[in-house]
Amino acid sequence: MTTRRRHIAHLHLHTAPDEDRYDDIVTLMSGITPHVQALPPNAVQLDLASALRYFDLPPYDVLQLAQLRLMGLYGVEGSAGLAANRMLATMAADASAPGHTTWVPAEQAAAWLRPRPVTALPGIGRATATTLGKYGLHTIGQIADVPAATLQRLLGATSARLLAERAQGRDPRPVTPQEPVPYMVADLVCDRDCLDPIQHHRAVLGLADQIGQRLRGQGQVTGRLTLTVYYADRSSSTRMCSLPEPTNHSAALVVAALGLLTTLGLQRARVRTFLVRADGLLSADRAHRQLSLDSGDDRARAAEAAADRARRRFGPAAVYPAALANEGPAVRSATTGKASTASDLP
Repeated sequence: MTTRRRHIAHLHLHTAPDEDRYDDIVTLMSGITPHVQALPPNAVQLDLASALRYFDLPPYDVLQLAQLRLMGLYGVEGSAGLAANRMLATMAADASAPGHTTWVPAEQAAAWLRPRPVTALPGIGRATATTLGKYGLHTIGQIADVPAATLQRLLGATSARLLAERAQGRDPRPVTPQEPVPYMVADLVCDRDCLDPIQHHRAVLGLADQIGQRLRGQGQVTGRLTLTVYYADRSSSTRMCSLPEPTNHSAALVVAALGLLTTLGLQRARVRTFLVRADGLLSADRAHRQLSLDSGDDRARAAEAAADRARRRFGPAAVYPAALANEGPAVRSATTGKASTASDLP
């Protein structure tokens, strides 16, 4: 009995669509294959198994068909990756120039992975890469050659096992469409590399405050925040935390987001994009707020409500965080980024 080879496609959209356009793109991809997993705000993955039988085309041609439809109907250009699993497809898309496709056949995956830097593996942040670099482990091939016991001593059993699997190019996760859950995103794309830790701090602070404003304006709260930082070399780092309780209070969101930023240890990293995402949105009426004996918390929320009223009356720049007070109006406007509510398929 032969095992059917998997063909997974990853499309990275270079124009971040709004909520409605993104939903339309997912629907468009569902017309090619029913096995579509949305990765908002700007990516989507497809399992091409059924599409190959329906269109009677090779995997590469089916992916080109998807890209042509995407460009023809929505004018959206993307980088594409095609491989035997989700991880390899994502890495192949990251290695592709806009409008191009990188195909990594299963029999060539090991050779394709070997010379690539460790940071090219999804989920491998700079802290892990720095630890490995101290022992002369800079490429995926070097990681693949290291005995499992050695990796465990360096990283611990769980992290070492996951890293070893990824270095061998293995990823058993299926493309699984799921019911959408609401989320909200605010992002800031820098005009040039941002190296200043103070600017990193201000960018994340502004985005978290923007999320809080939007949540309050829509009568929602969030229970989880995710911070993703994209670097000049096209790698990225992601950190996530669950909040003590669902909230739309900007002060709580800022503390959580800046805590995530601290764990990244960016220092003078060359950052291109900051993205803060709020997941698990609920109606504020359905959320339970923990009672507090601190009268300062009530005063802070009252001041926040007054600031929201001022913004509605005089515009979003009428009130902004004190940490951004020394910035010019253009910088403050850029730092607030943009936020949109959409549906996520985790």
